Amino acid sequence: MRYSKILLRTNKEARKFDSINATLLQKAGFIDQTMAGVYTFLPLGWRVLNKIENIIREEMNTVGTEMLMPSLAPKALWETTGRDDINILFKATGANEASTRRNDASYIINPSHEEIITPIALKMKPSYKDLPFAVYQIQTKFRNEERPKSGLMRGREFRMKDLYSFHTTKEDMLAYYEKVKELYTKIFARLGIGDDTYITKASGGVFTKSFTHEFQTTCDSGEDTIYIDRDKKEAWNEEVIKEEDKEKLETKQASEVGNIFPLGTKYSEAFGYTYTDESGNKKPVVMASYGIGSSRVMGVLVEKFHDDRGIIWPDNIAPFQAHLVVINAQQEETVSKKSEDIYKDLEAQGIEVLFDDRESASGGEKLADADLIGIPWRIVVSSKTGDKVELKKRDKEETQLVETEEMINIITKNENSR
Repeated sequence: MRYSKILLRTNKEARKFDSINATLLQKAGFIDQTMAGVYTFLPLGWRVLNKIENIIREEMNTVGTEMLMPSLAPKALWETTGRDDINILFKATGANEASTRRNDASYIINPSHEEIITPIALKMKPSYKDLPFAVYQIQTKFRNEERPKSGLMRGREFRMKDLYSFHTTKEDMLAYYEKVKELYTKIFARLGIGDDTYITKASGGVFTKSFTHEFQTTCDSGEDTIYIDRDKKEAWNEEVIKEEDKEKLETKQASEVGNIFPLGTKYSEAFGYTYTDESGNKKPVVMASYGIGSSRVMGVLVEKFHDDRGIIWPDNIAPFQAHLVVINAQQEETVSKKSEDIYKDLEAQGIEVLFDDRESASGGEKLADADLIGIPWRIVVSSKTGDKVELKKRDKEETQLVETEEMINIITKNENSR
């Protein structure tokens, strides 16, 4: 990808926002704020979000099948479960005074999809022989947060993976629940935050009266307080901690990146989703749901991986593997030709590269932008590098002059070792 052809403009002088991720992601040209709690994912940001979601997707495909549900639902579905009055809902009506075609129906813009998937499952999987099964989606969600804040960490519009499982018994549901819990641990390890993410006991909120588990990543800017037992790698949300235990546990701020809910029969009973067992008895289907906030993960990664110069993306999340910077190409024809050849060589080797081919930017601007954007490898071509290139890892201070072939081997070897 050529810098001159992508919708990308950094703004190092932009004002500071209320969080590190909001500030750096907007300064570096990954996102653009449309309004409070709502962001456009620009090309660089969309690439990062896709990589996060593809890691999630790869693991989810081992336990469920992917689908896509609508953002808009009739209010009646939410009335069926009694959740039509919770305070995070965005509501809409079809009425339009400017049109002669009036539609007075009321709608909910879905913050989650229990009300959508349960009646679908009722239609398609009515027998005990169809159970268990699980489906998931990765979709944009909407929640009417009173005070959206902290960039991607608490928004009114956000991306989420939500998985729903259906079972004949509580025991079967809990066995699957533990399987997903282990899978989530693997996902967060792949995303680079596994060591700092804790399975955290929490309340069920508006989803269930039962216990739930959150996946909380320790983060100075996190809005949750958790209490950690490091030996057991367990934690408790402040909302459920017992007073007599606080002395034994370590207190940390954290951000919730995932959650799992044993829903039981709340939604199946509301919609009349029963199955007939082998003895001819009707029983309600047992359910659970499982979420990961993919856009929130992106914000948390920036909160955890940055320095005073900009973002430091983990290798498998970065928008590109290499950032090719050419300096004074317009004055040096040999430099221009060499950089073009290197760009083609990198692409031929399957290395994702952002080529800063701007003629209007100085060398200093390009190097500062490379640090701000945070791509793992920076490659500099200039008259000073001669027949070699300058190679630098974003999270290291030292640089090295190497031949083009060696540079490609170093980057490729690093990718293969991940």
